[in-house]
Amino acid sequence: MEPHGGRDPLPRNMIENSMFEEEPDVMDLAKESPSCPIDSDDVVYEPRSSRLLVRGLGENDQDDEEEDYESSARLLGMSFMNRSSNQRGATSSFVRQQPSGLCSMPSAKTTVLGVLVLVVVASVVMVIYFLPSCTFSKEGCQKSNSSTIYPVTSEGELFPWSELRLPTSVRPVQYEISLHLNLTTLTFQGSVTIRVVVLNETKVIVLHSSGMKILKCTFQDKEVKVLEYKPWQQIAINISENLKKGQTYVLNINYMANLSSSYDGFYNSSYIDTTWEKRVLAATQFEPLAARKAFPCFDEPAFKATFLIKIKREREYISLSNMPKAKTTELPDGLFEDEFESSVNMSTYLVAFIVANFSSVSMNASNTVVSVYAVPDKKDQVHYALQTAPQLLQFYNSFFDINYPLRKLDLVGIPDFLAGAMENWGLITFRETTLLVGNHSSDIDKQLVTSVIAHELAHQWFGNLVTMRWWNDLWLNEGFATYMQYMSIQKVFPHLEIDNEFLRVRFRALEKDALNSSHPVSSVVNTPEQVEEMFDAVSYEKGASILLMLNATFTEQVFREGIKEYLKKYRGGNTDSNDLWSSLSQVIKQSVDVGQMMNTWTKQKGFPLVTVSRAGTQVKLMQEHFLLNANNVTASSNLWHIPLTYVNDTCSNSISCRQVFHFKDKTAKFEVPTSVKWLKFNYRNEGFYVVDYGDKGWEALMDALKENVNVLSREDRASLINNLFALSRLGKVSIIQVLNLLTYLKNETETAPLTEALRQLNHIYRLLGKRSDLFLVSRMRTHIFDHFGDLMDSQSWGKEMSVSKQELRSALLETACTLNRLNCTQQAKALFNQWMASNRTMRIPGELLKVVLSVAAQTEQDWNTLFNTYKFSILDSEKRKTLQALASTQNIRTIMWILQAGLDGNDIQTPELPLVISTVCRHFAGHLYAWDFVKENWDKLTQKFPVGSFALQSIIASTTSQFSRKLQLEEVQSFFGSLKERGSQMRSVQEAIENIELNIRWMESNLATLRKWL
Repeated sequence: MEPHGGRDPLPRNMIENSMFEEEPDVMDLAKESPSCPIDSDDVVYEPRSSRLLVRGLGENDQDDEEEDYESSARLLGMSFMNRSSNQRGATSSFVRQQPSGLCSMPSAKTTVLGVLVLVVVASVVMVIYFLPSCTFSKEGCQKSNSSTIYPVTSEGELFPWSELRLPTSVRPVQYEISLHLNLTTLTFQGSVTIRVVVLNETKVIVLHSSGMKILKCTFQDKEVKVLEYKPWQQIAINISENLKKGQTYVLNINYMANLSSSYDGFYNSSYIDTTWEKRVLAATQFEPLAARKAFPCFDEPAFKATFLIKIKREREYISLSNMPKAKTTELPDGLFEDEFESSVNMSTYLVAFIVANFSSVSMNASNTVVSVYAVPDKKDQVHYALQTAPQLLQFYNSFFDINYPLRKLDLVGIPDFLAGAMENWGLITFRETTLLVGNHSSDIDKQLVTSVIAHELAHQWFGNLVTMRWWNDLWLNEGFATYMQYMSIQKVFPHLEIDNEFLRVRFRALEKDALNSSHPVSSVVNTPEQVEEMFDAVSYEKGASILLMLNATFTEQVFREGIKEYLKKYRGGNTDSNDLWSSLSQVIKQSVDVGQMMNTWTKQKGFPLVTVSRAGTQVKLMQEHFLLNANNVTASSNLWHIPLTYVNDTCSNSISCRQVFHFKDKTAKFEVPTSVKWLKFNYRNEGFYVVDYGDKGWEALMDALKENVNVLSREDRASLINNLFALSRLGKVSIIQVLNLLTYLKNETETAPLTEALRQLNHIYRLLGKRSDLFLVSRMRTHIFDHFGDLMDSQSWGKEMSVSKQELRSALLETACTLNRLNCTQQAKALFNQWMASNRTMRIPGELLKVVLSVAAQTEQDWNTLFNTYKFSILDSEKRKTLQALASTQNIRTIMWILQAGLDGNDIQTPELPLVISTVCRHFAGHLYAWDFVKENWDKLTQKFPVGSFALQSIIASTTSQFSRKLQLEEVQSFFGSLKERGSQMRSVQEAIENIELNIRWMESNLATLRKWL
């Protein structure tokens, strides 16, 4: 699945979810116990007064007098049935006041009796504490004859299963699903017939169901009672006699439900067409755990089955599902029933169906009918996707040596869609902005759409054909799809220059994984909230990064042969990471244990810091865990098997220059010729680690770049810049060293190193700006202009052909105008006036549109004009950039309105709210209002977006990532600590707290130095 779409890394619930963030700042649950955990029951949250206190402090710069409060929240695993240490009774006694000066001694008998009472009370408290939480729940729990404690349903009956994961005694073989949808009442009725096979004798069948009213259930044509345990979204049927191993049985359930009002399950969507009429439709989003909201099912990825789907609809709609339509029958009541062919074997999260009034275009490609669907008003924007998808389909067919197995492939743009896209087999759904391309869209817009399509098509093999066994190995789906999206575009669409984007993705993955709150690529996952949180940069971007490292280590041809072996061996099945390493081992002829090597990258969190020192011809290496340690947590002693690559001054720019050293121990040594002046490790940043060269090593590299900037590849130059800033945050390199070493940038011309340096400096500028340190803000602004000002002023405002030049120009001018560089703001305003004079028919280059509109949006009159443009636009890429411009306003009243409008979902669709919040938070005027907005509307936000979802991850990161004062840290801890089951235990909360602590530490270490140096 693609996270939310945008110009940022496109992992699903990273491409599938990156739509949320305009430019995200630095983001298995942490195993360490809290050093000073939040006690949520001791928290009193007062949002309004806290806002005034923080804002007043920022304005008067009083943080030096703040109390030294260093505690941080450590998240524990989320569970539907959390134990509570607060469910303990307390007694109070009334004590008679004795006369002053008198004191009576208790007798020995009284003392003994008192001790006995205390022992009894303490024992009772301990018993209560260690009882399961269901003891105190409304449903309660009961004990069976065995030691297992079973929960009790709301009707007071024993529920015959005691785990979140389903039993494996039976498994589904085939589903027949019949749905009757009413788009007027927004309800549907359904019937599901499930054929199951018994793997082990049992008297109970347990499956998933959520939010539906079960009308009737039969087993082998006999009506049976259904038990439901809602906290676990499970239902169960007790059978009077043992079901025999190897036998097949039939379960039928009739039910009814409301269409979901959130963005998962079977949900209703709507849009306003060009005649201002509201149109409604229904679509599905089942990944990861929402198929159970549309039909009772075994909703775990390992329970694969076939699906035969029938949908009743009204005449004016069409219906779509995973498979081609087999037939349509007109019914006596005037409705139509569409029946689809039986599907291939697949997991429930890949099932999909849509009922809507859409238009489409189609073509035959690689023995597959490829169709692109959109609302009728946007049917002229589907042609780019129709040209792109067949080319990628043909590439994947050839690369994997397995043809796409279905006869049709639909790509559908949904008007009101939360994820960036979803890889449903044969029916891929997209947010409109990640599928549709207008005539005036830029090549960068096309790069985004191509990336999302490439990601979702890769899933047809990685995820659909071969599926991870459980969500702990989500990276096998998402890491592979992310890697393949970049690799395929490099091969099929080289003019889109996707390399720079893939490099930025790897940098951001390093930033996320440097936190103590990160998690292993393959993690322990149990609860729904933990499953949701697996859709993050580690699963997507780190997963893709280690696959790139593997490919670079063993060559592309060997890597490809291993992948082909993996797909052919496990076709139609479920796997874990060890199955992949086993397949690769069969084709890798080197004396390297692939599983042992790669487990060091997937079974432990984080990545290594490689420290290099040189004495003559001898190079010494040391590896350690790179951990941005805000709380003095002991870094792990884990070691990584690092395929360490390097080049030197005698040969540095060609793949033939690259040398590989397998670094597996804590320390190592090797020899180089005396004539070698310098070494550059991690060739083209293809490895997932950071390198520290020491003072002399850094100086030698920067001297070489000052002499000849092209002595290293652009990727190597960008990685040096990234590593320098990372080491500065770690405390290994001073910020002054970093800024001095970057003086070579005046000779730099390539996009990758320039945009990385600009990104890092912008991050520091925003941190300083949010502290209201006007002197440092002004000096940092001058520093940025000293390095980039001439380059900013030299940019053209006309059409630019090269994608990389478009990316560079966009980054430079966005920074220049945000920092109010006069040349930039004047040019942008002039271009906006010309655009308005042409009645918006003049074309502004797509990559400059957001810059131009953001400058215009700072005046009330032009903001109102842009809002009208936003409401009437049907070009999605233009519409989204206009929304970002509207959210960049510095008018406080307007900021408060646009935040509320995004939550209400009328003028601004709710899926865009995370983007609105992210944009507001990038600017000084609104970031504290956005934080207040999140606190005051948290319950509404969690109704819109599931706890743990990428949307909430984005919102939390956006609103907190630029806090750098201790009082702000306390407020964030207080608020999230008060939430309890409503979100306090999300890993993203721990990340937010950790990032604030790191910001505080960085400020304490560098503020005084910056004041002197700048």
